[in-house]
Amino acid sequence: MLLALDCGNTHMLGGVFRDGELLFKFRKSSRNQSTSDEIGIFLKSIMRENNVNLGEIRKFAVCSVVPDITYSACQSAVKYFSLEPFVLRPGVKTGLNLKYKNPSEIGADRIANAIGAFALYGNKNMIVVDMGTATTFCIISAQKEYLGGMIMPGIKISMESLARETAKLPRVEIIKPEKMEGKTTIDAIQCGLYYSNYHAIKGICAEIKKAYFPERSVISIGTGGYSKIFEGENLFNHVNQELVLWGINAAVQMNMEAKK
Repeated sequence: MLLALDCGNTHMLGGVFRDGELLFKFRKSSRNQSTSDEIGIFLKSIMRENNVNLGEIRKFAVCSVVPDITYSACQSAVKYFSLEPFVLRPGVKTGLNLKYKNPSEIGADRIANAIGAFALYGNKNMIVVDMGTATTFCIISAQKEYLGGMIMPGIKISMESLARETAKLPRVEIIKPEKMEGKTTIDAIQCGLYYSNYHAIKGICAEIKKAYFPERSVISIGTGGYSKIFEGENLFNHVNQELVLWGINAAVQMNMEAKK
């Protein structure tokens, strides 16, 4: 079995794979800069609750954009699982041709999303939109060229900024509103957050298609914690909140085969 961890700015997303199948996933807050012991004990608890013996975990993989958590997660692999972790970072095999000026600047989660997109949906022109702490756009050709992308504030950052920078506007639950117009202040904020992000994503994807894939087919994939609220809105061709985990799994297999 493979235990895969994606360590982000807000959450740690994890999953356990067996023979290419995602058995279960879990999520933990990463705001408190957890120690290796805290992460290790948490993972042991998760394994126990899902009836997985620690000895069944033969591979441990980490994808992280938070250096402190990267270190803690890797130490937990050694201390609690007696495994040397695979870390998705510059120098490992990805199968991608990175067209960035400095490829090491690309977030590991964005690389994992791209790998996962090819693993699940085949060699196609793709736009991967990851709606997490930030909302990122990754532009990827069917030839596995990572052409670049965009980064904009995530929907939660926008909500928190409104609450922080105004005297009366409150923090609100981020949901899909029932109607476009808000009848209360909370409704109005929820409508503004939802539709500003919807139309920003729709417009940016349209411009990317026009600029990079004129007269060629391209699919859009929504992922990340907030992508689910846009499911069924004809905004994405696919919504897969676990895309990064599939990418980690594929990267581990790719690098294992490269060593043979």
